[in-house]
Amino acid sequence: MKIGFVTPNFPFEKRVAILPQQVLESPNDIIIERGFGTTMDISDEEYEAAGATLMSRNEIFSKCDIIFSLKLIQPCDYDKIREGQIIAGWTHPTGSGREFMKNIAEPKGLVMIDLDNIYPSVYYNGKAYKIPFIRPNFIRDNSVYAGRAAVTHALMSYGLYPNANTRVAILSSGNVAQGAFEMIAKWGADIRMFYRKTMSEFYESIDDYDIIINGIEVDEPNQHILTTSHLMQVKPGCLIIDAAADAGGAIEGSYYVTQNEPLYKLGNAIIYCVNNAPSLFYRTVSKSISEDFAKVFYNKDIDPFLDLIEQC
Repeated sequence: MKIGFVTPNFPFEKRVAILPQQVLESPNDIIIERGFGTTMDISDEEYEAAGATLMSRNEIFSKCDIIFSLKLIQPCDYDKIREGQIIAGWTHPTGSGREFMKNIAEPKGLVMIDLDNIYPSVYYNGKAYKIPFIRPNFIRDNSVYAGRAAVTHALMSYGLYPNANTRVAILSSGNVAQGAFEMIAKWGADIRMFYRKTMSEFYESIDDYDIIINGIEVDEPNQHILTTSHLMQVKPGCLIIDAAADAGGAIEGSYYVTQNEPLYKLGNAIIYCVNNAPSLFYRTVSKSISEDFAKVFYNKDIDPFLDLIEQC
């Protein structure tokens, strides 16, 4: 089986999913798109020296059994995808990848391996199958960096330097929320964390906060954490940072924006919802991603994945 790594063409994405060291250690046939490591100043020759084969983007889509794309494949590549192909990486079939699943994956009979999830899973023919041989939450570090990056970028974009008088609500206690807490706490802000069982208390005091940070990704698109009504109740100019990047899900009416224009207004709130915030720390995060994925995917025998796919 050939695993082909393509450069994400998602706006402002700079992370590199596999570094030469992990190529060197992999027992699999690793194919790398030419120019793959440019953002990290890694030459094609370094990948070749590590044992990778270099190909063009078109060649990878036409010759490789598995396509690994760090971010969701964009429309410019749809016509390159072959029927029945395996797509792995940040596929988010129930989140930002819903439209891709509906319009591309299902009609072409694609097998989607979603590794950016607490429970990595295979999606095929309208069903999801957890991958039993990958430990849950193995990609924790990237999620923590998502929280750190979103908070840092949103504050800089908004022009706010928090202090002890800045009241902050953080929704959730998961990995993204933990990263967000680490960053906002550095400024000595007045922070309170809310969980699903205490959300009623948050709603009662929603107009007290200068900053609201969401770390929750909802399962269904109509189960909003913050509704249009809530957005009218918040303090005018309240900065809402959707660190979970769950556009239209966690925050009703929200949508993705890019890193160069990351803020917009909804109701009384200013919303931050960037889909690839960890890319702001791309040098650090690339190393973490490459090492973490090597433990469960790059450096493993691909046969267990194929057996699971066969069962699907």
